[in-house]
Amino acid sequence: MPNSLLDALADRILIADGAMGTMLQAADLDVDDDFQGLEGCNEVLNVTRPDVVRGVHEAYFAAGSDCVETNTFGANLAALGEYDIPHRIFELSEAGARIAREAADRFATPQRPRFVLGSIGPGTKLPTLGHAPYPALRDAYQQNAAGLIAGGADAVIVETCQDLLQTKAAVVGVRRAAAEAGRQVPLICHVTVETTGTMLLGSEIGAALTALEPLGVDLVGLNCATGPAEMTEHLRYLSQHARVPLSVMPNAGLPELTADGAHYPLTPDELAEALDRFVNEYGVSLIGGCCGTTPEHVRAVSRRLAGSQAAPRRPATEAGVSSIYHHVPFAQDASVLMVGERTNANGSKAFRDAMLAGDYQSCVEIARGQARDGSHLLDLCVDYVGRDGAQDMRELAGRFATASTLPIMLDSTEPAVVEAGLEMLGGRCVVNSVNFEDGDGPGSRYARMMPIVQEHGAGVVALCIDEEGQARTAEWKVRVASRLIDDLTGRWGLPVSDILVDCLTFPISTGQEETRRDGIETIEAIRRIAALYPGVNFTLGISNVSFGLNAAARQVLNSVFLNECVEAGLTSAIVHASKILPMSKIPRSSGRSRSTWSTTGGVRGTTRCSGSSSCSRASTWRPRGPTGRRSWPRSRSTSGSSGGSSTASATAWRPTWISRWASGRRWRSSTTSCSTA
Repeated sequence: MPNSLLDALADRILIADGAMGTMLQAADLDVDDDFQGLEGCNEVLNVTRPDVVRGVHEAYFAAGSDCVETNTFGANLAALGEYDIPHRIFELSEAGARIAREAADRFATPQRPRFVLGSIGPGTKLPTLGHAPYPALRDAYQQNAAGLIAGGADAVIVETCQDLLQTKAAVVGVRRAAAEAGRQVPLICHVTVETTGTMLLGSEIGAALTALEPLGVDLVGLNCATGPAEMTEHLRYLSQHARVPLSVMPNAGLPELTADGAHYPLTPDELAEALDRFVNEYGVSLIGGCCGTTPEHVRAVSRRLAGSQAAPRRPATEAGVSSIYHHVPFAQDASVLMVGERTNANGSKAFRDAMLAGDYQSCVEIARGQARDGSHLLDLCVDYVGRDGAQDMRELAGRFATASTLPIMLDSTEPAVVEAGLEMLGGRCVVNSVNFEDGDGPGSRYARMMPIVQEHGAGVVALCIDEEGQARTAEWKVRVASRLIDDLTGRWGLPVSDILVDCLTFPISTGQEETRRDGIETIEAIRRIAALYPGVNFTLGISNVSFGLNAAARQVLNSVFLNECVEAGLTSAIVHASKILPMSKIPRSSGRSRSTWSTTGGVRGTTRCSGSSSCSRASTWRPRGPTGRRSWPRSRSTSGSSGGSSTASATAWRPTWISRWASGRRWRSSTTSCSTA
């Protein structure tokens, strides 16, 4: 018979215990002697009255539980800190696990092993709201988990989570403790969804799943706050989308206030019926009870479900990121994933000036403006010469966590800056970026960044840069991208869908020989990489392609270039979303000025070269052909004010403006007429 928790879950459902506090409150305990003067600190009983705690565990095992939770729900920094005994976290955790272990071993048989779940509660501090720093919570949870592991816990359950950043601190702390102990410890994570339909800070269940699964949890689910009826829709979502097994431990209904205190109305048989439905309709593998549930509830559940198997599930996974509020998929139905570029100290003067002045509210307003303009993510970059990037990142990421509903792309190649941001954000982020500029050896920036990315479960932007520099040709870009993808999936365990390849683009408006094919090479590289690695994602700083042109010209060029990249396979773009034009809004024929594409009547007007009223150098926009691509003239004769003429060739799919740069035609910014190279 299987004797490990995960093996047992693969064989049958497991039944956990019910409430611990309810049982302890029924015991005749003295505040001074039993609680050491720390009234309400149940964890102290692990040392002073192990017999009482053991009796609770044995009552649940006798009722039919396969596993019990340790009496350590409050053995954390926040809870024990309120009693001025945070130094006892390890001691009380180990004692609680040892008591449960003894009880489990007493009831275990070769045919039916019994298990200990080390309980880690949330405490009273919400790091997203600034109640406590993430590193302090994480390190205290690590002590909590270390004590549970030392005491003999088979798994750790992080439960009743109300803040995703607190949840991440606990999960990371458990993982660190397990690594330090040299053990693989299964990790169960339960969030608590209120009657409002969200977690306490407003997190939807989709945001929670997106944030928690990449952290490496082994089971995910719900507990506390409500009864099974109120959990149904949230559990349905998990059943449809979670890749890991499910767990649920509801209260015995919503509490009713009576003269004798809170009363939980759900009877044992009613709880058993609800859990039966969860097992057979939603495929839940681990079931139990929370507040108000007793050994009688567990006995009814065991009679009905012991030995059952969870219904099979076929979850539809949806790669993406999340804020603390909601999930954002990488694959958008109506457009590419738009990453707002204005919260970048290197790309937005308004944002940089506000950051340098310490005007963080203005920075927040810029972020909110990006959301109104249609962005799906925010690219947050605080890197600026002479500044403490980590401190700036903490200030802004901490504010964006609650002030904006959009997930964050942390834009820095400095590990300390990225880590500072990740420690302020409970949602799932994208790290922008990693590359092989200084190789991938032990001391490289890549080798220092990836453990941080992995620990926080972030997605990652992979830049096509290697030891030779920024990749310029399609072949070079494909070679670097392949090396990055293979290493990220092979050595670091990232799913290919969590990688966003940035094939890089450079200004094609300089007139320099070496930049003329850059647009074409980027498009071709995207096409080839998408074919080599199905499911991989892409991103691109679109506005780089038009650097140096005026606003009207940049809008048209950015829009056309984005369209071509999307047709090649681009899935996201770092761009000012409101400045992108649909192709239907770009005139079928438009020309270019000598330096700024001067227009008559705005972008939609006729555009002519300033040097001659007869010059109209422009691509002819044609409708989509039967293949879905727009067709472009293969050749076209043009003449400028200099009186010369030439023919620019292009393949059927190339935009004429790209073809001209590739063939050597340019518009000089320092002359009054068009010219050919």
